[in-house]
Amino acid sequence: MDRFNTKRAFLYLLIASVAVSAAIAIAVMLFGDFGQRETRILMTTLTITATSVLGLACGASLEAGKLRIVPLAGILFSILSGILWIVMLWSTFEARDELFPHVVMSTTLLAFACSHISLLSLATLDKRFYWSRIAVHVFVWTLTGLTVFVIWAHIDPSQTMLARAMGVLSIVIGALTVVTPVFHKLSVKENAEDIGAEIENLKARIAKLEIKRASLSAD
Repeated sequence: MDRFNTKRAFLYLLIASVAVSAAIAIAVMLFGDFGQRETRILMTTLTITATSVLGLACGASLEAGKLRIVPLAGILFSILSGILWIVMLWSTFEARDELFPHVVMSTTLLAFACSHISLLSLATLDKRFYWSRIAVHVFVWTLTGLTVFVIWAHIDPSQTMLARAMGVLSIVIGALTVVTPVFHKLSVKENAEDIGAEIENLKARIAKLEIKRASLSAD
């Protein structure tokens, strides 16, 4: 699989889905006929748009070579989630009222988790900030696991401590998401300063060698 082509495919899919969604919205505004079919078509294009955004985040991480397993899994879950949402939108079978929505929500959550981690992995972090990347993995997967458990176990989190735990995890993930670009900026700046210092050291070393060579030539 060509990583560049994968990213480009999701980008083209995103552009096409946004264009179709805009065209449908304009048609509805002009002609005012917004029935069940039009609603399903609009929701389908919005689903494709969401799938494209999630896949694009994973494709960018895959192209950058930051991660491999998580972005590949994210692309798989994004496509699967998009297909399942479209099937649920257009189907009429009764199974979707029980098992099917659980599968749809689970794959969607996994797609979001993989895309979130893939996007944050694009940041270049100094060694002293690397703990934040590990923390992102821990908290994102913990929250995703708890949410999937709540869905399948038919638990009302508001009646247990799970709601508080999920709230805390969400706050921590939000904080890590905000500070990661800051850590990236600090890391890039420090790397640039380190490179500049190394260049100056090399210049000083070259100057000494030039003086030494000149003295040897004089002899």
